[in-house]
Amino acid sequence: MSAGSRAEVEKVARLVGLDTAEVGFLAGLPGEDVRAFRERATAALFDGAPEMLDRIAAATKLVPAGVAAAISQKALGPRLAAAVAGRLEAGRAADIIEKLPVSFTAESCAHLDPRKIAAVVDRLDEGLVVRIAVVLAERRDHLTMGRFVGHMRDQVLGRILEQVGDSDVLKAGFYVDLPERLPRILELMGDERLASVVRTASAAGLWEEALAVATMVGGDQRLRIAQLTARLDGAELDSLVRVTHERGLWETLLPLVALLGEEDRLAVARLDSLRDPQVLAGVVRAVVATGLWGEFLPLVGVLPEEARKVVADAAAALGDAELDALVREVDKQDLWELVLPLVELMEEAGKERIFALPAFQDQS
Repeated sequence: MSAGSRAEVEKVARLVGLDTAEVGFLAGLPGEDVRAFRERATAALFDGAPEMLDRIAAATKLVPAGVAAAISQKALGPRLAAAVAGRLEAGRAADIIEKLPVSFTAESCAHLDPRKIAAVVDRLDEGLVVRIAVVLAERRDHLTMGRFVGHMRDQVLGRILEQVGDSDVLKAGFYVDLPERLPRILELMGDERLASVVRTASAAGLWEEALAVATMVGGDQRLRIAQLTARLDGAELDSLVRVTHERGLWETLLPLVALLGEEDRLAVARLDSLRDPQVLAGVVRAVVATGLWGEFLPLVGVLPEEARKVVADAAAALGDAELDALVREVDKQDLWELVLPLVELMEEAGKERIFALPAFQDQS
């Protein structure tokens, strides 16, 4: 399961009040398909709310906000109070929320109609939003943080970043509902804080979350993450390679490696983990499945010869159809300068298979 799919499956589980394992049948679907399902489920659940909620919401308009807040806290509880808030005009909901204890509001946030978040957050006092975010981080409710973070103003985000830990930032980013806001959040963090977050990914075992965030940004921000990661020490980078191998995340990591300059790429190529035949064979299988030869071959070109020999042997052991697809992709991207040295490292039987392929004959 890709990191994006995992995050979406967990969001669906939270939405419908089930354990993640109970919606595990969604794990094999692309993340965007699970997201589309979640959005439809959200509409079905909240739009089909019973008339009772509308009657309660109407009643709250007849009493002062403080009284409505007391009723919400004492009689409704966090889940029902959130459901009622979703039926109110955003300004009225914000007035009531500001009268509630922050801990109660933080718990209620997990149950609020996601489509109402932007309008409500926009009307809340900035200090209150910051306090709610801090409480959510203390509760380790990063999924709810991810739902809200994309709707916050830069000034609020800056204050929150000062008060929550690196692991909270990573986990909230992993669950973010509006990934288009992530580049701005990374800008607000600055290089020093981003480097700290990258180090925390290694120390706290959060590489999957970090890679997911990297895939959701592009351009200079993705390059920043790639460079900061490549400049970690060898043990930290080896932990990244091991996690990528164990969880099948090469499709996420290889495009990041491809962004690196020669010096950083050499640092990656020298890793002990990339001398492990099982790891290298796993990379080849992943590249075959994803067609990421253009991202992989530049790294192979700077691997030590013994590691390149492992890659060459793994490629030579592919089936005819897979090898033919490899040669065609190499020809399409004009990667022969990178591939021919690998062919030279193959045993004679492997070379003969390559040379006999229709795709090779076509290009020659």
